[in-house]
Amino acid sequence: MVKQESFGRLFETGVYRPPSEGGSNSLLLRFTRNCPWNRCAFCAMYKTEKFEVRPVEEIKADIDCMARVRDELYEISRGRGPGDQVNRQAIVELIEKYPELNDHQGFAMLINWLMAGGRTAFLQDANTVIMKTPDLVEALQYLRKKFPSIERVTTYARSRTLSQKKAEELKAIREAGLNRVHIGLETGDDELLKKINKGVDARGLIKGGQKAVEAGFQVSEYWMPGLGGKELWENHAVNTARVLSAINPHYIRSRPFRPLPGTPMYDQYQKGTLQLLSATEQLRELSLTIEKLEVTSKVCFDHAGNYWRNSRGGLMFSHDYEGYKFQEQKPEVLEKIKDGLNTDHPMPGFLQV
Repeated sequence: MVKQESFGRLFETGVYRPPSEGGSNSLLLRFTRNCPWNRCAFCAMYKTEKFEVRPVEEIKADIDCMARVRDELYEISRGRGPGDQVNRQAIVELIEKYPELNDHQGFAMLINWLMAGGRTAFLQDANTVIMKTPDLVEALQYLRKKFPSIERVTTYARSRTLSQKKAEELKAIREAGLNRVHIGLETGDDELLKKINKGVDARGLIKGGQKAVEAGFQVSEYWMPGLGGKELWENHAVNTARVLSAINPHYIRSRPFRPLPGTPMYDQYQKGTLQLLSATEQLRELSLTIEKLEVTSKVCFDHAGNYWRNSRGGLMFSHDYEGYKFQEQKPEVLEKIKDGLNTDHPMPGFLQV
């Protein structure tokens, strides 16, 4: 029987991350809490929470805690198998030694990540780049030092924040170890950006995205098919394609709009002032966006919300995180949409509310 002890301070883990950073793919580290803007009319996340930037020493203490879990697991494992291979018996023995780990929400995430190779990390929450640049650089460097197995670090970032950072600051953050930024573009249409209270206009979206690309980040931009409803679908499609083409990010990811309870846009939907597109109308909008895109990006439908069906009843698009390479596969994507338009049951790009 292993003698029970107290592990002491445990690390903090947030809730949200992109699907491509989920599962055992990424170590989740909370550098900030919640969202500094938190006013988007479509978003239900963080609404009851206050934004906070965590002190660097607190972040470092979390990293130390995670590293200690790793080191103790490896030490136990070395006595039960070859090399630094985490095995089940070592995990059981660690939990027997420190029972509180079994109830910690981040422990399973950390274990799965280590067993998967420990190669990527995601910095939570909604806009880590808003941290003071020297603090973010220090925390990134410390993370890389403590976990040298990490090959890629990613985070969410707002276009407005990126546009306000100096080029040399973004470069310093990149050189300290942040590789990829996930940016919620949603739409490139100025009228719709005001309606959804995004806090930035199309010009700001372009400036922020371009500065991120120029700083050397891999840039992943998200857009919301269907966000403009029946009233603004065409402007949404055309202007979103225009803004994305101006940025030419590495990834463009589809997140079809769905009105969520507790949001202003849900209230509009309930009152009938926001009329959602039918499945066929969504595909027509999507076709126009894709036709207008002039990028060398990878266009991805890597989310459960992309429910469109083809004429054979299967998913219209691959949910692979690497998506379709443009311009090479643009005709293929357009052909898939055309096929979906030829069926009587294409299904919406979201589950019915």
